[in-house]
Amino acid sequence: MCNKSLVSITDYSKEDILRILNLTKKFDEQPNRRLLEGKVCATLFFEPSTRTRLSFETAVNRLGGRIIGFSDAATTSSSKGETLKDTILMVNNYADIIIMRHHLEGAARYASEISSIPIINAGDGANQHPTQTMLDIYSIFKTQGTLDNLTITIVGDLKYGRTVHSLIIGMSHFNPTFIFVAPEELHLPDPYKAFCDEHGIKYSEHTDFDSEVIDKADILYMTRVQRERFTDLMEYEKVKNVYILKNDMLAGAKDNLKILHPLPRVNEIQQDVDDSPKAYYFEQAKNGMFTREAVICDALGIEVE
Repeated sequence: MCNKSLVSITDYSKEDILRILNLTKKFDEQPNRRLLEGKVCATLFFEPSTRTRLSFETAVNRLGGRIIGFSDAATTSSSKGETLKDTILMVNNYADIIIMRHHLEGAARYASEISSIPIINAGDGANQHPTQTMLDIYSIFKTQGTLDNLTITIVGDLKYGRTVHSLIIGMSHFNPTFIFVAPEELHLPDPYKAFCDEHGIKYSEHTDFDSEVIDKADILYMTRVQRERFTDLMEYEKVKNVYILKNDMLAGAKDNLKILHPLPRVNEIQQDVDDSPKAYYFEQAKNGMFTREAVICDALGIEVE
């Protein structure tokens, strides 16, 4: 995948995923490498972000590259009515790669079709978040020692959760069993269930968050109910606190269980869980920096010794 954009996790084959994991491991062992010397990376964040933007920018800094861009679209010409096309073509003049987050689904794909430099999708609406998927997969591999035949329980916002949608596709190469836990209002969209059916992926759906769905899991993937995805705030208030993980709920969990969360959390994981050896979400976020170093170098066709 030399000199190619990463818009969706479907842009990576199983072999691509394994190659990126191998690169990520190298950066995990030694993150400071001057591989982007003379390169300029543009970070265009039309939607708020903390972890994703900072981990991308840290990755570029540790690789010796330069960063241009913005973290607030209100300060850019888009607030004056400039089109996304014009913004992308303008930035093409200045940078070697664009890292973009946008609130509209499909914005990153459109940008990749008109850009002469690689586009890395840092999240487009409720659609895809492929670098989050890669750091999730790396975290799973690092904690479990394998990606094959794992049971993954995913809890919370399965309707709008782009990290959930990407993870289902990314893990589909490794014979997972999924346990989906969500209220009716936020259940997994039918296209992703159809994807599981087409690829022979075992899954079950639940509305109760209890020991039955926790104790079977190798990975417990918690998600935040995202207020920003709701047009009806009454609907948000109805479901925002429906699932809360407490430390005593882990009493019967497998020894190898690890708890992941794409962050930020609100109150879906109580703070008493943080001290559990099963909690891995802060280490997971750190893995994002190594993963994004790997993705950037891969997109630019840079070899890593």
